[in-house]
Amino acid sequence: MDTNTVERWVAGYERAWRTPGTEPLAELFSPDVSYLPSPWAHPIVGLSRLGPWWDAERDGPDEPFTIMSEVVAVEGDTAVVRIEVDYLGDDPARWRDLWILRFDTDGRCVGFEEWPFTPDQPDGH
Repeated sequence: MDTNTVERWVAGYERAWRTPGTEPLAELFSPDVSYLPSPWAHPIVGLSRLGPWWDAERDGPDEPFTIMSEVVAVEGDTAVVRIEVDYLGDDPARWRDLWILRFDTDGRCVGFEEWPFTPDQPDGH
């Protein structure tokens, strides 16, 4: 795994979010993926469970948003990516995330861990 490969994977994730249906997920995630949408959530295990969750989480493939990403680190089969997403629809939202990604030898994600932050969330002070 290297930075360019991770950048292409993130671009594929964005394309999948903007594509109707969930078929593109099979190119991105292994069949037994463990997808953790926040550090407090229960993981979504398996591509067959990820698809319905994915569709329920978005407003549809034409949902207006911008996304920027920066690969922070890559070591072995693991990458850390900083993500900035601005949803521009009727209910605008701004998110800054860290993704921790583990990949198999085919370049598909076997472990996805998201640490999402929004400006409205308490900072603990």
